[in-house]
Amino acid sequence: MEAFLQKAKASSTILSQLSGTKKNEILRQMAQALRDESATVLEANELDMAEAEVNSLSSALKDRLFLDESRIEGMATAIEEIAALKEPVGRVLDGWFADAGFKIEKVTVPIGVIGVIYESRPNVTADVGALCFKSGNVAILKGGKEAENSNRAIADVLQGVLEKNGLPKAAIALLPDSSREGVAKLIKQDRFVDLIVPRGGEALIRYVSENATVPVVKHDKGLCHTYVDEDADFEKALNVAVNAKCRRTGICGALETLLVDEAVAEEFLPQIKAAYDAQGTEIRGCTRTREIIEAKAATEEDYATEYLDNILTIKVVDGVEGAIAHIAQYGSQHSEAIITENYTTAETFLNAIDAACVYLNASTQFTDGGEFGFGAEVGISTNKLHARGPMGVSELTTYKYKIYGHGETR
Repeated sequence: MEAFLQKAKASSTILSQLSGTKKNEILRQMAQALRDESATVLEANELDMAEAEVNSLSSALKDRLFLDESRIEGMATAIEEIAALKEPVGRVLDGWFADAGFKIEKVTVPIGVIGVIYESRPNVTADVGALCFKSGNVAILKGGKEAENSNRAIADVLQGVLEKNGLPKAAIALLPDSSREGVAKLIKQDRFVDLIVPRGGEALIRYVSENATVPVVKHDKGLCHTYVDEDADFEKALNVAVNAKCRRTGICGALETLLVDEAVAEEFLPQIKAAYDAQGTEIRGCTRTREIIEAKAATEEDYATEYLDNILTIKVVDGVEGAIAHIAQYGSQHSEAIITENYTTAETFLNAIDAACVYLNASTQFTDGGEFGFGAEVGISTNKLHARGPMGVSELTTYKYKIYGHGETR
């Protein structure tokens, strides 16, 4: 492990000195290489999908794991979009002359070596590798064992492009020891690793946060809510609520609890139930919800559950203040939405809710680096420091001060 991380640390010095033009050229080569090697990647993914069947993975996890030509093209396109972003390294954030006479510049620089721990989705290997490379960082990737073959195939493609350009393979590398013990070692290697980003289940996030000596930015659970206000446009509310839950149920931006203002509950709930019934969604409702529509009884545990499945909790609340109070108690500071035509109510909600992303009349499934114009993301940070929300290339930089003197002494 230490020898591997020493190579990673040495590689970070090389990457930090690459020009933006060179990085972008290499990223475009990586995108094309993924297209050219798609058959090899798909063969590897077939092995992982076969194992998923043997191990009876849930449909949501299998959806995350599955690759086809379209998804590989999506990975390649995302890398090209990352290449097209403005250069994040070397930007002068501020500058001034000190009283002593020298000039000070506050300049963006790479963080260094970033370890990312994630589950299921092999596209994360390409996304994170490209984002880290664009921002001049080394990427140490630890994917889930269920995607081991896919991750290795994708990493091999990216590393092949690095080698062709005279760069070390260690710049984008899979953690050689992917066991729990390997992770335990990685998160304590603060001599070599500058940041850890865990993406996955609640147990993984808690373990890393409690045991790491390396700084951690959490990609925590997405217990997302949408509140339908008394002044909501029902057509918007129906479309947004169904999309937020059903477009992809297994992502962290998926709706888990729908909150409905009691003032419109009797009129709105039968309409939304019909819409969800058409999607095969299982509804669990509070007492007031079940007085209006047929639903399973929601428990306290349901309100605190990220289903990542086609299951939804519905709760009737007492106006916007009731929605705000419920989210404050159960929300995960990921993504929350309000559906309303009342500007004052909207601003009350958007200002009061403590979350990385707050939406008016839009689906929480837009919380995504690609949708935000970042190309992709390393994760959706639910931290407040140093990054929050989708983490793109800008969030993978820190800064240092450059001081230009003329012989000044103190």
